[in-house]
This record gives sequence, structure tokens and C-alpha cells, in this order.
Amino acid sequence: MGVIEGAVRDLLEKTEFVTIVTEGPEGPHVVGNWGEYLRRLGVEGDKLVLPAGYYRKTEENLRSNPRVQILAASRSVQGSHGPGQGCLLHGIGAIVNDPELLERVKASFPWARAVLVIEVERAELQL
Repeated sequence: MGVIEGAVRDLLEKTEFVTIVTEGPEGPHVVGNWGEYLRRLGVEGDKLVLPAGYYRKTEENLRSNPRVQILAASRSVQGSHGPGQGCLLHGIGAIVNDPELLERVKASFPWARAVLVIEVERAELQL
């Protein structure tokens, strides 16, 4: 059984924005990406693929510490106490320049310089 199933998959299919956290020598670094971008590229099993525009500090952090956390939320997904659900994803990330993958990403996002790939290992529902 995969990590991105059920409520987690539903949430990723409806979130408007995802927050991505890496950690480097100076502490946590936070960037974001649009849920629409994630959906356009698709969730592949337990792997997330996102276009990377700048993300220079994110890339630097991932080189020395590949651990990443992602927070996604949507009021369109039913939580345990009413409308709204959040999810914290834990995984391993990398900024990659694989030519085939980059070509696929650039077809939708010509401004992307690379691809952020995250292998999700664990998910925690927040609400």
C-alpha cells in the first residue's frame, strides 16, 4: 500500500498551494508551489514532481540534507471536525535535470530550470 492514497491523494488533487520545507546550515528554508502545477505534472505513485524556477537555496539544502517536508491543505476536503483537511508529507527530495523529465516539465512550464522530485515516505493528516 502506498503513502499517497485515500484522503492524502484527495487533498493533493484539491490543494491550491503546497509549502515545501528544507533545512540547511542556517536552519529551515520555506518555498511554495501551486497545487495546479503538481496536478498538471501528476502524482506518480508516491513521487511528487514540481517545476523548479529559482529554488537555489532549496537545491543547496537538498544536496547536504535531502529530507523535505510538504504541507498541503484544502477546505474542499472533509476533515475530522468539518470542512478542511491538511496533510504533512515527509520524504526525500532532489533538484534534477534529467533530460526526459525536464522536457516534460518544460512543455507545461517553459520557465522551469529544473525539476523538484520528492519521494514521499510518510504522511500525517493534520485535521
